[in-house]
Amino acid sequence: MLGEREAMVLEVRGWDVHGVGYVDVTLAYRDGATTTARLGKESVPEDLRAGEVVVASSAMNLVVAIRRADGADAPDAPAS
Repeated sequence: MLGEREAMVLEVRGWDVHGVGYVDVTLAYRDGATTTARLGKESVPEDLRAGEVVVASSAMNLVVAIRRADGADAPDAPAS
């Protein structure tokens, strides 16, 4: 089962094991559900911060990647 859901980032924690980077991201969905995903750095926008709106891609009900929602700018990005 594949899918995408919009969510708000509650927490982002980066860490590494023997030089391999991981990110723990806690998300809140519109229906009130929350989840924490442990992803490789390549699956998360580099400067992701709490409060951002993202789209979480999932497979078999597990988050496998996160991207910014369409139209969402990176924090501190200059206005167009």
